[in-house]
Amino acid sequence: MRSVGTLTRADLAESINRRVGLSRADSLEMVESILQHMCNALAEGENVKISGFGNFQIRTKAPRPGRNPRTGEAIPIEARRVVTFHASHKLKEQIQGDTSEG
Repeated sequence: MRSVGTLTRADLAESINRRVGLSRADSLEMVESILQHMCNALAEGENVKISGFGNFQIRTKAPRPGRNPRTGEAIPIEARRVVTFHASHKLKEQIQGDTSEG
């Protein structure tokens, strides 16, 4: 059964189990393998594109000055890499309820 409000790895594995007929263990292993492959690709600086869903990209953020909101003290924020996600047009349409395509 799908948990309320959040789609989990277990939910994905359960869906594969029901639709494809793989065992629960094999389904969970498949989900873990896919997610690990995506993580490895992103860690190596590659983009991950899932057609009809969206693109995951690594972006390097430059260092910048920051401020502690409690004390007002200036604090430097170091450069870092972040993951960004851009939804595909199909996903955006589905979220908005426009299912006229497909």
